[in-house]
Amino acid sequence: MIWVDTIMQGILLGGLYALFAAGLSLVFGIMRLVNLAHGDLIVLAAYLVLTITTVLGLNPFIAVLIALPIMFFLGWILQTYLFNRVLGPDVLPPLLVTFGLSVVIQNLLLEGFSADSRKLTAGAIEASSVSVGSSSLGVMPLITLGSAIAVIFVLNQIFYRTALGRAFRATSDDVVTVQLMGIRPARIFSIATGIAMVVATIAALYLGIRANFDPSIGPARLLYAFEAVIIGGLGSLWGTLIGGIVIGLAQALGAALNPEWQILSGHIAFVVILLFRPRGLFPRAID
Repeated sequence: MIWVDTIMQGILLGGLYALFAAGLSLVFGIMRLVNLAHGDLIVLAAYLVLTITTVLGLNPFIAVLIALPIMFFLGWILQTYLFNRVLGPDVLPPLLVTFGLSVVIQNLLLEGFSADSRKLTAGAIEASSVSVGSSSLGVMPLITLGSAIAVIFVLNQIFYRTALGRAFRATSDDVVTVQLMGIRPARIFSIATGIAMVVATIAALYLGIRANFDPSIGPARLLYAFEAVIIGGLGSLWGTLIGGIVIGLAQALGAALNPEWQILSGHIAFVVILLFRPRGLFPRAID
């Protein structure tokens, strides 16, 4: 029975990793940009929610509603005035710029909040659980997984059911041709990054409630997100959810065998899957 509990906990943990990865997958699928600052932007959003809760005395679930438009605007600004200037056939400039942005964010957070760990407090819901058969599952992990499924469902609806989604797909396929149709790729890219920051903020909410965070944890969040995107298959949002669950399961099973193996087990699962499926489990372009 302990293995059933371990598997269920791994699936729930995978929901958090899927939220980390969804924004990264979105940006890469549309503009082929690997944002090395993605993890630090998640941490930045967590600090933003923390600041709002502290200053206004709000519950984190209410504070995040204020943080969402702020992070969308930040994503728009970053894409419009920074990332769009370095996008092109050469992948090196975007990597260098996003790496530099990562360093800047970490140091700004260190200056503003110190290296002390912080945590978002959501009240009694953090310790609440529900019984499923003979297992007891935390309410917060269940909400996290449900939110991951909902976010990816909404993103897919945007892509395949809206005019904006058609613009996303067309711009991803052929930047030159869409300009002849009156679409401005730079504007489309800015909207995409804004949406990615909204998803990152949702991920930050659950990160801050479920665990402590500090200015230095961004790169580890990026690594989990990157592995989930690759395992799921580049361009597949539902694949990203599966990728996150695979990592969560691997870490949970590894921790059950030996607590020291938790993080290593996720990385091993990533390498093993790539050996057999180099393009991921569900490779599919966003089209």
